[in-house]
Amino acid sequence: MVGKSLLINVQERLRRVSVTDPTVADALVVTPTQILVHGRSPGEVSLLIWDEFERSRSFDLRVDVDVSAAAEEERRIFPDEQISVSPSRSAIVLSGHVSTEDVAKRAGMIAEAYSKNVVNVLTFGPVGAQEVILEVKFAEVDRSAATQLGVNIFNTGAGNFIGNTTTGQFGGTKIGEITDTFPRPPGPTPPFTSTDTIGDLLNVFLFRPDIHIGAVIRALQQKNLLQILAEPNLIAVNGKESSFLAGGEFPFPIVQPGQGFTAVTISFKEFGVKLKFTPVIMPNGNIHLRVVPEVSTLDFANSLTISGFTIPALSTRRADTEFELQDGQSFVIAGLMDNRVTNIANKIPGLGDIPILGNFFKSKSTSKSNSELMVLCTARKVGATSQPPPGPTNPKPFLDQKEFDGKKPSGGAK
Repeated sequence: MVGKSLLINVQERLRRVSVTDPTVADALVVTPTQILVHGRSPGEVSLLIWDEFERSRSFDLRVDVDVSAAAEEERRIFPDEQISVSPSRSAIVLSGHVSTEDVAKRAGMIAEAYSKNVVNVLTFGPVGAQEVILEVKFAEVDRSAATQLGVNIFNTGAGNFIGNTTTGQFGGTKIGEITDTFPRPPGPTPPFTSTDTIGDLLNVFLFRPDIHIGAVIRALQQKNLLQILAEPNLIAVNGKESSFLAGGEFPFPIVQPGQGFTAVTISFKEFGVKLKFTPVIMPNGNIHLRVVPEVSTLDFANSLTISGFTIPALSTRRADTEFELQDGQSFVIAGLMDNRVTNIANKIPGLGDIPILGNFFKSKSTSKSNSELMVLCTARKVGATSQPPPGPTNPKPFLDQKEFDGKKPSGGAK
């Protein structure tokens, strides 16, 4: 090693000693049978010795940098990593396998403190074909409540006229044809007839035939509770990403820059229930996970129309998190909530502002929705097996082999 000395013992008495390059190593005869060789700089030289009978011997001498201190420092900082430190002339060589790329870089920086020339051939990443299965449950609870209130008033011909009043929010009556003669012949006024068709009875329908006045009232209240579950099981190799999608893709037009709307290409955007996760098995046996769950739906209420294309928006709830857990442990991602309140009120100008009676010329609709998304995951380490899994079983065999054997097919066939 550079800066170290080596003592060589021989059996014959020495007469002369020679080194081809004294700048790499020098040799000094300390006794008639001992040679002290001192390393000066990295390199390879030849050491020649002659005994008292003029018989010569040669040795190949290699001088390397001292890596003992660098190896001790690497073991102290990275006790759980497999790092081998070896010399190669004027360079320190780092070999072996470490867990991450960051560890490999830091190990190289430590070796550079002991030598200007460092050859870092460390490999990193997962070892072997260890696999991780992620059992996922998507649970979405959607609570919605709707309230609707409106009145439609119509007249079917009292006083030889027909009419109706409505805010138009909930539809209403459809007035049919009016039958009369024109020009009217001399004499009494001909009979007045009308045909009315009720297109939407809403909830309450009232009609007085004697006065030809009717009313349609909508008073509706709805409450819904919806729970949607998706339970995908994903298996990923240690250090590799795995993904899941239950939904679809919708076309998304992309206008080429500088060409106006004449050049349009189509891209596809994913929507639905998505999950991406990347597992890394740590040296201590724990599982480090990066999980990205996402639930998205098409939102046509906020869509955009460009050049005849209707592009829907995406209503998305997404989380991106990293954590570490033991084999078989579970975790929950919650709090992805979406609360919405929609109020729609319509009234007839003037009539709707009359106290008390103005309520007959108003209509309103209120909708409230509350949805929460929860993601429950369990991570387990699994291994490959040669035993095939059992297939699905039918409650009743399609063909009973015992009954089929020995019997001829029906219909007279042979």
